[in-house]
Amino acid sequence: MMDMKKILFTFVFVLFSSLMLAQKDVTKFLGIPVDGTKAEMKKKLQEKGFVFDSSNNCFEGEFNGSDVYVYIITNNNKVWRIMVGDSKPISETDIKIRFNNLCRQFAKNQKYVQANLNEKEYFIPKDEDISYEMLVHNKRYEAVYCQLPDVEKYSLMSSEEKEKAVSAIDMKRVWFVINQHLGQYFITMYYDNEYNHSDGEDL
Repeated sequence: MMDMKKILFTFVFVLFSSLMLAQKDVTKFLGIPVDGTKAEMKKKLQEKGFVFDSSNNCFEGEFNGSDVYVYIITNNNKVWRIMVGDSKPISETDIKIRFNNLCRQFAKNQKYVQANLNEKEYFIPKDEDISYEMLVHNKRYEAVYCQLPDVEKYSLMSSEEKEKAVSAIDMKRVWFVINQHLGQYFITMYYDNEYNHSDGEDL
């Protein structure tokens, strides 16, 4: 009887541990899991030094050397996206430099991998007229990456769990895009937890 209890306890413990590992390995923004409730995320962003602007329902602060607005996007009261937008628009020349610098930073960061490895790198040529391309050809300047599994948690996983974690990196997307308004440009970044994204369950 005791052996059966031990076996059952071990099975439940392993199952619980596996579920906890799977649940926690989600997209992170500044080390904060993009998960939980909006109230919980607000508190964590404030702890990181961001200041809440109630009139615009967003946070203000500095991120990766730029002044930004940070928005919390939820689905069924679960955080599924953190949106980070430049608060100060810049010129066409400067936005190309900023976009390319971000691409370089992501490419050398070992926590990320380019989402589509079959695509060439996302750099914008110096002589490209992005205002013309966006206006006439509706070109979208976008770069998409995936966060790799958390190294600490990954090392604790079984071989099967590791395979699942690697195959699930598409659920941990981080991407950015150039937006334009009245001849000025800015970058908007998205940290997405696709596990919490709407998938038609409310239809």
